[in-house]
Amino acid sequence: MPKKRRGRPATGKDPQIVVRMPSILIAGIDAWGVANGIVRSETIRRLIELGLTVKPNGRSPSDSQRSRAREMAAKAIDGIIPKSAPPDEQESRKLRLVKGPEEFREIRKDRSKKKPGG
Repeated sequence: MPKKRRGRPATGKDPQIVVRMPSILIAGIDAWGVANGIVRSETIRRLIELGLTVKPNGRSPSDSQRSRAREMAAKAIDGIIPKSAPPDEQESRKLRLVKGPEEFREIRKDRSKKKPGG
């Protein structure tokens, strides 16, 4: 029988990667994790996987594509939000879901910045 190894047992066989991040980014990651009920390491893995699925093509979506995406998202969200909530609360929830987490709105690379006054 092999000798028992000292220390904490291995939790996984994948390589460990250490990354430095600004505290504001860590706070955003943690907020997203809390909202989705997952721990920080899993949150980082999922966000990286999501980021890798975005295909940068150098083109911005047209206004009609944006409008259609908003309509589709709104229709899907309408089916999720409880009808027992007051109408203003339903609208508030829908807006939060369509816009995405506030912490990430400024750092998204695939979205153009709003024009001043627009």
